[in-house]
Amino acid sequence: MKLLKRIHLITSIITFAVLLAHAAGKPNIIVLLADDLGWQDVSYHGSEIATPNIDSLAARGVQLNQFYVQPVCSPTRGALMTGRFPIRFGLQCGVVRPWADHGLPLDEQTLAQGLGSVGYETAVTGKWHLGHSEPDYL
Repeated sequence: MKLLKRIHLITSIITFAVLLAHAAGKPNIIVLLADDLGWQDVSYHGSEIATPNIDSLAARGVQLNQFYVQPVCSPTRGALMTGRFPIRFGLQCGVVRPWADHGLPLDEQTLAQGLGSVGYETAVTGKWHLGHSEPDYL
């Protein structure tokens, strides 16, 4: 019986140590970009429409409340992905349509590349609108 208790204690200590080591790792990062989302379109900013999941993420994460975006998606996405003003890489106006022959310059460092360089796995879902005509854009 003492052996079983010791095994249980050692297993518990190892499990706890692994959990602590994992908790001390890099935080998860989720970036949400919503087109045409107004300041008061989420309930944590006073909307009458309930957005409990977004509210929960906002309460537990970082809120970017004082940033400027463009009125259309491609410049905003480009700025978010690169940290640069859209005019710096030629996407300051309009939407990059799937048939367009241009996109985000391939030499621009993106948020995903920066995160990947420090060990993060990244993914994007939804609209891209930063270039489609060349496979390297995707």
